[in-house]
Amino acid sequence: MCVDARYLLPALVTLGSVADHLPVADRRESAVRVLTNGLSPGQVAVMESFARRCGFGSFDLRWQAPPPESVMADTAYISVATYLRFGFTPAFLDRPFLIYVDADVHVRGDVSAPLDGLPTDRIGAVQDEFNPAVGQCPALPGVAERWPHLVGRTYFNAGMLWAPAPMLATMRAGVQRALISGREYIKHNDQCALNLWLLSSGAAHPVEPVFNRFEVDRFLERGDWVRRILRRPTTRRDGRVVHFVGSQKPWMRSCPYTEDVRAYRRQMRRTLSHLDRVGVR
Repeated sequence: MCVDARYLLPALVTLGSVADHLPVADRRESAVRVLTNGLSPGQVAVMESFARRCGFGSFDLRWQAPPPESVMADTAYISVATYLRFGFTPAFLDRPFLIYVDADVHVRGDVSAPLDGLPTDRIGAVQDEFNPAVGQCPALPGVAERWPHLVGRTYFNAGMLWAPAPMLATMRAGVQRALISGREYIKHNDQCALNLWLLSSGAAHPVEPVFNRFEVDRFLERGDWVRRILRRPTTRRDGRVVHFVGSQKPWMRSCPYTEDVRAYRRQMRRTLSHLDRVGVR
């Protein structure tokens, strides 16, 4: 995970939901790895304590600066910490695979399943539900005009990624090149940079949509545009990972109280109860 101070509690909620769907033996073999550019030593201690309590066998955290090439086209509710996801290395990971998890997701199934069949030279990712394809969405503005042969190619969401450890350096270098040579095409920050590299390298391995389903009821309360964009029924609730994209997050009091938000807040209450028991809240 990549966590700054604002996202500490959500990261713990997400981490707890990951643990809930891993067998005990798998948790003991799993490592929690965190990159941050803003957690205090006390917050790091809280996160490590929580990871240990969840049953994960290993925890480590490193301070990481975002790459100097970072392009922030959208800063409405996203900070430059979003680029930290490209800073993982095989040595820090100390495991054969990385499963990257955003801190605004609620896991409801075993997120290790997509590793089965993942080629050693590919990055696993799920098609973005709001920006499904090049030239058919606002993402990567200008790419369809510059390279018409890319029209219709899949655009992937960066909130969940599955990567063999040897691919981490390749991904990092590819994204850095994309940031330098394709700055004018970036609309969604690191996600657009990642997709520029995936389009040029062919390194994407599509993962089933259930592993990164967007929570959409919050948007439906304000309009019908979601129904025009989604390629699935808005009532489908088979997500093994539910992703709360957008500025309204489920831990905010102002967030609409949808079915998925209620499920998230139940997880959050369990997390807060743990923090109360250990006296850190």
